[in-house]
Amino acid sequence: MNRPRIPRQSDIARLAGVSQATVSMVLNDRAGANRIPESTQERIREAMAELGYVPNIAAQSLRGGRSGLIGVHTFERVFPTAPDDYYREFLNGIEERAVESGLDLVLFASTQKADGTRSIYGSGSNRMRLADGAIILGFETNDDEIARLADEGFPFVFIGHREVAGVTIPYVTADYAAAMAPVVRMLATAGHRHVTYLAAPLRGFAQRERLDGFERAAAGELDEVVVEVCDLAEVTADRVRRLLDEGSTAIVVETFDLARALRAALDDAGLAAPADLSVVSLDSDPRGEGPFSHLR
Repeated sequence: MNRPRIPRQSDIARLAGVSQATVSMVLNDRAGANRIPESTQERIREAMAELGYVPNIAAQSLRGGRSGLIGVHTFERVFPTAPDDYYREFLNGIEERAVESGLDLVLFASTQKADGTRSIYGSGSNRMRLADGAIILGFETNDDEIARLADEGFPFVFIGHREVAGVTIPYVTADYAAAMAPVVRMLATAGHRHVTYLAAPLRGFAQRERLDGFERAAAGELDEVVVEVCDLAEVTADRVRRLLDEGSTAIVVETFDLARALRAALDDAGLAAPADLSVVSLDSDPRGEGPFSHLR
């Protein structure tokens, strides 16, 4: 069976009436630097469409050109199988921005090892170099690989605050400290002066920044903030009654799973918010916002 010949840059040049070098400059995003008129660029793009030409992404990448691909990498499995998965909104957002920017995403899942962890350099080299850059997310990290990635000058950005000694890590994160100020103001305006802050046992950057921001905002606004670190099993009816007996009139709960546990504890104690005490959740629950005031 004879297969149709794949169109080449020389075919585009012939159809558009330009040199092959001009076609190459347009394909490699160097048209502006070489002052190629927009009308010429448009003829070349029309010729590509007519011939059904698809650029060789791997070859472009090896030549140092831009591939139009953005990698997505995690050091552990995080890709969601359930609607309420923590990472679902992040991945949806990455996809939406990629579509808006006209970019394609590459999931580097082949980097996973037998123990479930993932390595950027598992094959001896940086497999992500096929892409123009990468977005990295997840709780787990490999500091040695991140330092090596930065040393290579490969463009990447973390979702979430990351620190590696001696390396500048580009990252994007929520401004948790600034977000705490209106929460404290709302509590103070409602007349609360003694507040309990229920904190999760996992004290990552986000959790620490939330608490630090809350305590700074509370200075001068609230008389007392009692911080209690507890896991889900420790959020009980007895704990809630004790907090009320000790003078707390409001509870600030750090995560949505703690908020779910607190709701069950209030039901067990025969109490309700806001009738018996006020509750603010600093996290949005992916299953629905629930009965409490919350920070979105």
